[in-house]
Amino acid sequence: MATIDLNSDVGESFGNWTFGDDAVIIASVSSVNVACGFHAGDPSGIRATCAAAAAAGVTVGAHPGYRDLAGFGRRFMDMAPRELTDDVIYQIGALQGLARSAGTSVTYVKPHGALYNTIVHHAVQARAVVDAVLAVDPALPLMVLPGSEIQRAARAAGLRTVAEAFADRAYNADGTLVSRREPGAVLHSTDAVVEHVLQLVTQGTITAIDGTVIEVVAESICLHGDTPGAVAMAQAVHTALRAEGVSIESFA
Repeated sequence: MATIDLNSDVGESFGNWTFGDDAVIIASVSSVNVACGFHAGDPSGIRATCAAAAAAGVTVGAHPGYRDLAGFGRRFMDMAPRELTDDVIYQIGALQGLARSAGTSVTYVKPHGALYNTIVHHAVQARAVVDAVLAVDPALPLMVLPGSEIQRAARAAGLRTVAEAFADRAYNADGTLVSRREPGAVLHSTDAVVEHVLQLVTQGTITAIDGTVIEVVAESICLHGDTPGAVAMAQAVHTALRAEGVSIESFA
C-alpha cells in the first residue's frame, strides 16, 4: 500500500470544556471527522474547526452520533428508525452549513461512538443511517467497519463505503473492536500504536487481542484525538508511515 488516509475526531470542545488538541491533530492527518453538536461540539467551535481544516487542506467529514451530550455519544439509544434518520440528517445539514461558511464542504459521513458500534450489527439502525445519507446526498461516502451491517446496507443502497481500521483500538478475532468496557480495549503506548499501524498498512493484517492474526483491508485509519497521548501518537504514526514511504492522502 503506497497511500493511506489518516482520520481523527475533532471539533468536540463545548463551551468552556476543551477536548483534544485539534490544531496539532489536523496537522497530522488527511481527513477529520467533525462533531455535529449532538454528542459534542458547539457551533462556534465546529465552525472554527472547519476553518482550520480548510486552511490545512484537510478533508472534512460529518461525525453524527446519538443525542447524548452527557454520555459523549457512547451509550446505546433504542430509537425509532425514522427518528434516528432525522437526527442524522439534521447533524449532517448543520455541519454542511458551518463548513460552507468556513470555506470548505462535507465530503463523507462517519457515525460516532455508540452509534458506530451499534450499526456494526444492528440492521435496523444501520438502514436508518443509510436512509439519512441517501436523503441528504447519495454521493457522500460512508466510513464504516469492514464486514459490518452498515457496510452491507450502504452497498446495497448504492452508497460508496470507505473501510476503516483503528490505530489505538484492540480487535477481537472476528474483526470487531474490543468493547471499551473490557481491559486492553484502547492502546495507550505510542510504540504499540505505531507497530499496530505499520502492520496494518504494510502487511494488511492486525494481531487480535487473543493473538490471532486477522486480515484487514482499510482505506482509512482512525487516530482518536481524545485519548491520552493522542497528539504524540498521531505525530509518531505520521512520521513512521512517511519513513516507510507511505503517502498520507485523503480518500476523498
